[in-house]
Amino acid sequence: MDIITIFSIIILILSVVIHEISHGYAALFLGDTTAKYDGRLTLNPLKHLDPFGSVILPLMLSILPGSFVFGWAKPVPYNPYNLRNRRWGELAVALAGPVSNIIIAVIISIIIRFASVLSLSAAFVQLLWIAVLINIVLAVFNLVPIPPLDGSKILFNLFPSLDMRFRELLERWGFLILLFFIIFLWDFVYPVIFWIAYILTNIG
Repeated sequence: MDIITIFSIIILILSVVIHEISHGYAALFLGDTTAKYDGRLTLNPLKHLDPFGSVILPLMLSILPGSFVFGWAKPVPYNPYNLRNRRWGELAVALAGPVSNIIIAVIISIIIRFASVLSLSAAFVQLLWIAVLINIVLAVFNLVPIPPLDGSKILFNLFPSLDMRFRELLERWGFLILLFFIIFLWDFVYPVIFWIAYILTNIG
């Protein structure tokens, strides 16, 4: 396993952890202490790792030629009934995760933009670019409006009048729909991800 793969897995774990605790802190700010009392408002990855999504899947992808390392953590629990504003509160909690990844990508992109001023090596800049790419992937993927991704919660909160049968259909078959999306449609999303990475870093 080379240094780029190891670095990618480390960045992936840290990024999904930040993604999840951002949900928890957003809920805490809005009045729900579920994540706090569950011990999930911590950067300790052991509290967030999902055996398959955080360990097995990234390792499997790392040994497959041409694969991009990807994965997820255990969702941080929260109780929507404890939020001060349930409708917009749920929307804020759902957005917190993807927004955290966007912020990480922007901060690292700024460092890349000043690479020459900071005398950063080309190899280190490449690692930083990978970190940007991973966080863009996490943000974009989680914004897809398919349960159980954050995008579905955002969709249902922005359009509460959506036909309940449509919502129930999405929730019932969400995993299969998501699997279909990953296998057959994700390749169409990749150009958008690389375009965003280029806009942020000027590397392409």
